[in-house]
Amino acid sequence: MLANKPLQFLHWTMAICFVLLFSVGIYMADLPREVSYKFALYDFHKSMGVLVMGLLVTRIFIALRSAKPNFSQKTSVWLRTTVLHTSLYLFMLVVPISGYLFSNFAGRDVAFFGLNLPAIVNESKDVVGLAKNAHFWLAYTFMAFISVHILVQRKYIAGVWRRLSRRASAQT
Repeated sequence: MLANKPLQFLHWTMAICFVLLFSVGIYMADLPREVSYKFALYDFHKSMGVLVMGLLVTRIFIALRSAKPNFSQKTSVWLRTTVLHTSLYLFMLVVPISGYLFSNFAGRDVAFFGLNLPAIVNESKDVVGLAKNAHFWLAYTFMAFISVHILVQRKYIAGVWRRLSRRASAQT
């Protein structure tokens, strides 16, 4: 459980951003070119990817400043938790970067809500297929790790749900 309020805020803000990113990404990928709003979805998807990169940097900075080791956990629990969270942070980093590279290799701009960002690699038709596949598979693997994270946290989530339900029923 996150005890630090700024980290809690960033956690849930990023969770919402990733739900939007995954939903829009899956939806837009199968749209035909003729759909009028397809490229607006791509622009939104790319902007959200840049946003989560900024939120991630902020989250890492706050986490490092407020990190307190938990020595009460068993070593095996600590190791599993550390490996899972390290993997999640790694995917939070590489999935948006792979999307940025995919756009660059395809010769498409990446903009942050209308502000064009510089290309970090040159257009390359030879590499664009590889970049597309990398972004696709990294994103789906990230979703699998998120699913594991949710399963691991199911008791915590159930407790929060019960508390919210009690509050809601007490107010009626």
